[in-house]
Amino acid sequence: MSDRYVLAIDQGTTGTRAIIFNEDGLPVANGISYREHRQIYPRPGWVEHDPLEIWNNTKKVVHEAIKNSGINPKKIVSIGITNQRETVVVWDTRTGQPLYNAIVWQDRRTADISEELKRNYGELIHRKTGLIPDPYFSATKIMWLMNNIEGLRTRLERGEAVVGTIDSWLVWQLTHGARDVPTPEKRGTHVTDYSNASRTMLFNIEKLEWDNELLEIMDKIPEAALPLPMPSSHKECYGHTGPEASKLIGAEIPVCSIIGDQQAALIGQAGFNKSDMKATYGTGTFILVNTGKDIVYSRRGLLTTVYYSMRPMDAYYAIEGSIFATGAAIQWLRDGLKIIEVPGEVDALAEAAKDTGGVYFVPAFTGLGAPYWDPYARGLIIGLTRATERRHIVRAVMESIAYMTRDVVEVIREESGLEITALKTDGGVSKSDFLMQFLADILGIEVLRPLVKETTSLGAAFLAGIAGGLWKNVEDVKRLWRPEKVFKPSMEPEKRDKLYSGWRAALRRALGWAREVPWAYS
Repeated sequence: MSDRYVLAIDQGTTGTRAIIFNEDGLPVANGISYREHRQIYPRPGWVEHDPLEIWNNTKKVVHEAIKNSGINPKKIVSIGITNQRETVVVWDTRTGQPLYNAIVWQDRRTADISEELKRNYGELIHRKTGLIPDPYFSATKIMWLMNNIEGLRTRLERGEAVVGTIDSWLVWQLTHGARDVPTPEKRGTHVTDYSNASRTMLFNIEKLEWDNELLEIMDKIPEAALPLPMPSSHKECYGHTGPEASKLIGAEIPVCSIIGDQQAALIGQAGFNKSDMKATYGTGTFILVNTGKDIVYSRRGLLTTVYYSMRPMDAYYAIEGSIFATGAAIQWLRDGLKIIEVPGEVDALAEAAKDTGGVYFVPAFTGLGAPYWDPYARGLIIGLTRATERRHIVRAVMESIAYMTRDVVEVIREESGLEITALKTDGGVSKSDFLMQFLADILGIEVLRPLVKETTSLGAAFLAGIAGGLWKNVEDVKRLWRPEKVFKPSMEPEKRDKLYSGWRAALRRALGWAREVPWAYS
């Protein structure tokens, strides 16, 4: 039985999870705990979280995971953190108290600022950060905070307040008052990793540092108030748990890894080789491919991002495509059309139809993401006849997820020049055998579903475990990854191309629709 462990904290958009993993890369029996937090909507388009609620939930899930597992906490070699990216917190350095709610990555309050930045500096921002100016990213959220909290700019400049993403907030609180953090005693360690920094729109992904020109453009954000960017897996670690966290855990543990959630999922899939690719199927879909040391800039709507780092001033990179509606489309079948009662029905209904009967579904409920980024696209069902039944519509919804995945994969292949030979999948919707098989068929490559489903937590654990000495290197970690099921393509290439061309025809009719008939959406 393993006698050394690693603790992963996975702080997501809807809740916080703690999992204890053993030396085999498997969750310890009963060593998992999860708690949701409130979603706060002060105005339409605004989304906030309570940072203290997130911290309190983090303490609870860590305590519960350790207590319920029955392990000796002194056997935990390190802590790894993975987090919802882009979400911003600002807090007082003396008290550790937040000065405003966390502004969540989904928040759209800075749309006007982002549009202005795109018009004036879009090419510059893309070249330095790999990103397209959008409210999604952290920079405009920080600008909004400085302009809406009285005296905040001065406090940030004086070091009386700091700002960071959720990983920075958690590390500060975990290391509060620790023996190896800066004075005064109440301070915590203020750090982030290169992967999270690369999602702020302030970080030069080539130089791996905050970019002075971008800070100046973004309303003169003070660099001193930002966290110190560091590797994702850090053998010296970022600091030890302070008195409060150590008492909660039952031991003083080093915090040794930080990584953004989508990057963590690819790490959890042992995606350490160039061209390794994963797709996380949740409410939406996030597709990430490892481009190694090459920075591949997209001209067709994908994002370039730091993947991970294991030593200072050195990084591996990725390109990423985001699809808005995946699980959301299945929820719409249940809550909107009411043609299913529970999501688990979709596989049986889809398989009950030998095909869609010519029906295509484009789930552009709120526009389309990568590679189109068309906010004016709207959802569409086309190809209906009197013979169409609910099973055909359900199957068309499931097939649309695979088609949208291929849209992104085609662009990845074109822009990166990489040979993509397999897709590793995770997320709740990946439980669908029908979808996984259709993915393999429409992509023409193997689709692998992992044995350990919590790949985001596992990715943070792998990096923390390597830094903490639980595993020697990434080769050790690669050997731990195992598929639960492999789906091989069985569709004839002619049929694959015919189905995909039908999707492309349907897609063309959905693109820009709200611009054509704006009165329908007023």
